Amino acid sequence: MLNPINKTIELADGRTITIETGKLAKQADGAVTVRMGNTVLLATVCAAKDANPGVDFMPLQVEYKEKYSAFGRFPGGFTKREGKASDYEILTSRLVDRVLRPLFPDNYHAEVYVNVILFSADGEDMPDALAGLAASAALAISDIPFNGPISEVRVARVDGKFIINPTFSELEKADIDMMVGATIDNIMMVEGEMSEVQEADMLEAIKVAHEAIKAQCQAQIELSEACGTVVKREYCHEENDEELRKDVHDKCYAKAYAVATLGSDKHQRVEAFEQIIEEYKATFSEEELEAKAEMIGRYYHDVEKEAMRRAILDEGKRLDGRKTTEIRPIWIETDYLPGPHGSAVFTRGETQSLSTVTLGTKSDEKMVDDVLNHSKERFLLHYNFPPFSTGEAKASRGVGRREVGHGNLAHRALKRMIPDEYPYVIRVISDILESNGSSSMATVCAGTLALRDAGVPMKKPVSGIAMGLISENKGQNYAILSDILGDEDHLGDMDFKVTGTKDGITATQMDIKVDGLSYEILENALAQAKEGRMHILGKIMEAQPETRSELKPHAPRIETMTIGKEFIGAVIGPGGKIIQGIQEKTGAVITIEEVDGFGRIEISGTNKDTIDAAIRAIKGIVAVPEVGEVYEGKISSIMPYGAFVEFMPGKDGLLHISEIDWKRLETVEQAGLKEGDPIQVKLVDIDSKTGKFKLSRKVLLPKPEGYEERPPRPERGPRQDRGDRGGRGPRQDRGDRYNRDDR
Repeated sequence: MLNPINKTIELADGRTITIETGKLAKQADGAVTVRMGNTVLLATVCAAKDANPGVDFMPLQVEYKEKYSAFGRFPGGFTKREGKASDYEILTSRLVDRVLRPLFPDNYHAEVYVNVILFSADGEDMPDALAGLAASAALAISDIPFNGPISEVRVARVDGKFIINPTFSELEKADIDMMVGATIDNIMMVEGEMSEVQEADMLEAIKVAHEAIKAQCQAQIELSEACGTVVKREYCHEENDEELRKDVHDKCYAKAYAVATLGSDKHQRVEAFEQIIEEYKATFSEEELEAKAEMIGRYYHDVEKEAMRRAILDEGKRLDGRKTTEIRPIWIETDYLPGPHGSAVFTRGETQSLSTVTLGTKSDEKMVDDVLNHSKERFLLHYNFPPFSTGEAKASRGVGRREVGHGNLAHRALKRMIPDEYPYVIRVISDILESNGSSSMATVCAGTLALRDAGVPMKKPVSGIAMGLISENKGQNYAILSDILGDEDHLGDMDFKVTGTKDGITATQMDIKVDGLSYEILENALAQAKEGRMHILGKIMEAQPETRSELKPHAPRIETMTIGKEFIGAVIGPGGKIIQGIQEKTGAVITIEEVDGFGRIEISGTNKDTIDAAIRAIKGIVAVPEVGEVYEGKISSIMPYGAFVEFMPGKDGLLHISEIDWKRLETVEQAGLKEGDPIQVKLVDIDSKTGKFKLSRKVLLPKPEGYEERPPRPERGPRQDRGDRGGRGPRQDRGDRYNRDDR
């Protein structure tokens, strides 16, 4: 018998979120559905009873998946079935993972699988904003040990007003778009993009988001109590020896502290730390070591962590000898590679990015075919992190979730600085060649340099910095670190990345690993980050004062033009005949699409002459004929009363026999005109009723000496009812006085 339990959460704008359990997926350790409007997600969580041997970390796997049927669509491809995770699904999974992971007990090592599936969507409400709530609610009603609940919300600022979980349409107008994850007491994760906002605005957005999260966490607590799952399962995933722990600390801490305050580079420091533990292990027999090696490694990790943290808090000494606000040395080289359309090397300390830019045409756009996003992307950024960048001897195995996440952060940092109407499709590739902290921020800096080297007229250059935190006593004693090392990230309490221009923040990503991080600390971290960003931006501008004024010789040339919607068909022609003919004749590549009620044409080619020829041809098609203008035309047909001339593509006008020459002509052929001949004509009139065009050639010829004007007589053209005149045909023009004398 079903016994579903529900909790409803009211949003400030009147919408509601409903959490329900007890109806679906009841064999999972925890399962809930979360519904807002017509958007429905199912979240399940399952955990192994015991940890696998030798595992001393949290083996958490979060999977977010969207069903195409949720929005009444078929998947693309031949199989017509959902396949590997899209970038959007990976990024959503990472958002949930980053909030959940720090809240499992340190000594809990059983495998935990969280699955969140979108089963229904309305195309307006954004499901990723509900994924964290759904995952946490499934954990809350399970007996899996978890120090939650948590929730996530998206906060956006539209027209100066903050909105929680905005719709797709509302988000398009936002200047702040952030996802915030938190417990009822503490902020745990922030990620988002902004339009050059100030630090105070970002803090205000986080506070607004946290208030909404508190209500969602309280609903989960009540749901857990209603389900009777307040008591969590017992477990024992670590074997400990307190005497051994103390012995490791007593014999290794002083040596580790000395290394932590030595101010050495990464490889020297790693070797020195490894030597300490190897010397300690050497005091044990092989049999003892076999039994205690895992515990010794774990205890020594804690010793290293304590030594590094105490050196910073007590003496202000960082692992590489820098002050807390000091940025590592930076060197930059632009135009480094001859082949790409733009390139740059950005090196900060032991972190290095070689970034390249490729400029493409409309045919290079990325087609996005997600469940709720069917669009095209014109700005792409790909981040690669090969093992050799950290000196690891292992094979590269394709793009992982980390690469997708870091690339997305750099993409969001830069994309709003690309001009809105820039005609090129842009691909930035960041290859990390060395890494010791904040390679994503190096990607932002190298990406800016490479874009400017390619001649992309960025609105403003962007720099980025990663901030760290070492704290104790719930933030009573703390140190904020600028430009953190990899070890300071791993052993510290915060990884806070901030990117921006000289005028404001463009993107951020923050992961917090401790409870009790105050807004005062966040405010100080943002202020210190701004100082660091400005320092790095100064180095960028010093190395590259100006954007390249022209594209490199081997970059494609692209011009765009806008035409009236009514001309699109004329440019394309029947079956594409006209546009294909222009491409074949000029060698240009032409694409056309309707945008906002107009035709947007993109013309690309290898040189300026090619593009100019195509533009002239298109302008000839879409130009509006003007009385008094002279045109280079072609005779399309000969008639007894004159000739029809195609004076513009697709536009014919009558060149009456009387307008061919100043002298009287009996036949058109008498002037030597034939079909297909080129001819220069002037448009002298457009019939206001019929829209027919009247052309003249004689007005472009010198007037004969002695010619006397006569009042113009009406042009008869062809008679409509020739049979009424006994088959005599059209009456001949009587000409003028000059012509009569000539006879």
